[in-house]
Formats: sequence, structure tokens, C-alpha cells
Amino acid sequence: MSFLDKLNERYATKAMNGKVVSQEKIDNILEAIRLAPTSSGLQPFEVFVVTNDKTRASIKEIAWNQSPVTDCSHLLVFAAWDTYTEDRINHMFDLTNEIRGFKNEGWENYRQMLLSSYPQKDAEINFEHAAKQTYIAFMAAITQAAYEGVDSTPMEGFDPNALDEILGLRKKGLRSTILLPIGYRDADNDWLVNLVKVRKPMKELVTYI
Repeated sequence: MSFLDKLNERYATKAMNGKVVSQEKIDNILEAIRLAPTSSGLQPFEVFVVTNDKTRASIKEIAWNQSPVTDCSHLLVFAAWDTYTEDRINHMFDLTNEIRGFKNEGWENYRQMLLSSYPQKDAEINFEHAAKQTYIAFMAAITQAAYEGVDSTPMEGFDPNALDEILGLRKKGLRSTILLPIGYRDADNDWLVNLVKVRKPMKELVTYI
């Protein structure tokens, strides 16, 4: 199958059968998340892989009782930084210098520009910016899952404040943004499985200028 064939085949799985996804496939999905591009390369989020049954049952209660939360193999929770701080920005710039083995004047000037900008902004504005970055990584996870032959379900239908409490995210300086159950479809009980994928025709989506 081509990459586009994989994307055409995938869909938001509404029922999962509980079958466990191999650790190798999960690791590849997480690596796709790690490699995803983010603004200024800051990767302003963390991902929590939830397999504990009790925790997932609690999350299901605050996620409109959507069955994939508990019937999936692994539940990924994306959580963005609650704000940008000097320590967070410096950590990523220092990590870059350490891995590359040298300092670049332009890069250091860019560090100072960010330090003079982000930490002074309102925390909510910073969170909204960081939250957008999680969606870029989220799409990398969905596409890698499709490549691995694994089903997934994009999920915004949950109470983020309640989820933050369940996972203790606010204490970590994080706020939940989106969920991604990973697993395998229960074809006999999934009303969406055999429906034709519907997307806008290209002429309604794309404009050449």
C-alpha cells in the first residue's frame, strides 16, 4: 500500500476489541510524535501512555463514556505546557547545543529573542500556542498508526480540567489537550467501519494563487 492508501483506509474507530498492540508498534508511534516539528523546536508538551485499567475507567467517565478509552490497547494523552518559562526554553536550547556539539551565534541570538518574548506573555496565550503544537505531533501519531496497521480515534470530547486532576497534570505544569486511543477495530460493533470516507473535493479545498 502507498502512504495515501493508508490514509484513505484509516478512520476514527468507534469500537475497539481490546487486542494489545505490540510494543514495537507503540514505540514507533511515539517516535513519530518525538520527531514531529514544533515551533522553534521547543516540543512544548508531554505524552502520557495510559494502560492502567482503573485510570482509563476514570477517564472514560469524563470523556462522554466513549468506549475506545477503555477498549483500546494504549490510551495516549497529549498535554501541553501551561506556559513558556526561561527554564523550559533554555533546556531545549542547551540540549540542542549538547547534541550538535557546538554553539551558533545566530542560534544563541534566537534563544535570547524567545527569552525576551515568551515568558513575559500571558500564561493562557502561551498555553494556547503550546496546545497547537500538540496537534502537529498528534497528526504524526495518527499517520504512523495507520502505517503500522493500527487503528486510532482522535478525541476532544472530554473534560480537560477533570483529566488534569486524574493525571495530576497541573502539578507538572501541564494541561491536557487531546486523547488518542490506539488499538484494533471491533468491526462487528463499529457503525463507522464500512462507511465510505467523505472529504471535500479538491476544488472546494485547495485554491491555487
